[in-house]
Amino acid sequence: MINWIKQLSFLLHITGSRGIARRYVVVNGFDGALTMLGLIIGFHTSGETSATVAVSVCLGAAIALSVSGVSSAYLSEAAERRKALRELEKAMIVTLETSAHGRASRLVPIMIALVNGLSPLLISVLITLPLWLASQQIPLPVDPMNASIGMAFVLIFLLGTYLGKIEHGFWLWSGIRAVLIAVITSALIIALER
Repeated sequence: MINWIKQLSFLLHITGSRGIARRYVVVNGFDGALTMLGLIIGFHTSGETSATVAVSVCLGAAIALSVSGVSSAYLSEAAERRKALRELEKAMIVTLETSAHGRASRLVPIMIALVNGLSPLLISVLITLPLWLASQQIPLPVDPMNASIGMAFVLIFLLGTYLGKIEHGFWLWSGIRAVLIAVITSALIIALER
């Protein structure tokens, strides 16, 4: 397992794809979080949606985001990796299918696609967890809709702080900036509901 992880890390390194994977985690995680936040605020302001219905709708949206993320990233990354491999082969006047670059052209698109698709799914599942617990009749100390909204804000803040860490900036400001985007999004949704 450790050798396999080292191999994947090496392939990401030689293709320069680590930054792409990091961006996809944040971008699609943020998309998943804002989508769930929007849905849950919409359900909450309507006042008529059960936790079971909210979970079904949120998970449906999360699966759609995930499938879209996996398929779109795989198709675009596979095309880019094949193009890069052909250009490298042309420059070196040799076939590289069995080389590390050849393996990278096949495996890196899969890895990037999984990162792209799993990040919004995982974040969406975490956000809808309080609603799922309520749908299973598990008592919570707070309203499940409010708990899910709170979870969305926490995860959005954490994604923002992660961006701050990547750019070696002030992590707290980066987290606050991400939360401000969520607050503006929430305000727009609430304004449209009225």
